[in-house]
Amino acid sequence: MFIQTEDTPNPETLKFIPGSVILKIGTADFSSKESTTDSPLASRLFEIEGVSRVFLANDFISVTKDPQLDWNNLKPLILTAIMEHYSTGLPAINETEDKQLDSSNDEDSETIKQIKDLLETRVRPAVAMDGGDITFCSFESGVVTLQMKGACAGCPSSTATLKMGIENMLRHYIPEV
Repeated sequence: MFIQTEDTPNPETLKFIPGSVILKIGTADFSSKESTTDSPLASRLFEIEGVSRVFLANDFISVTKDPQLDWNNLKPLILTAIMEHYSTGLPAINETEDKQLDSSNDEDSETIKQIKDLLETRVRPAVAMDGGDITFCSFESGVVTLQMKGACAGCPSSTATLKMGIENMLRHYIPEV
């Protein structure tokens, strides 16, 4: 198995691309070992000292490390853990995991549907390229609340991404924002 790695804008996060589907639907963000009960892959990665966050997406895994540790020491351990996980045949997430997708429903207002559509078609693909994800939380009184996940959670440039990129785009296309 050949696993590619890519840097992300967050210097504490690397993106690992194993060349196979990790999650068929949605994403999963784990910020602690205790939160990985339904994910054999995330649980295995958290066994590595210095791993502080694991994010699983369709075709990549983002791993965030403690700031005081060096990627030269952690990267080989993470690559080995990913390869060992795939050799077991276990899923990345057990099928019992109840996935909540960020999809529109019939109760959403037209403005919320527009926001979700812009996020899905224009923002999420770009954020995924950087090893993360962004999900819609709410829209109230003209304010959109979003959640950054994976490499984007805690990234030094995430504030600029939100303020300069996403906020300006939403305001341009949706005057209510």
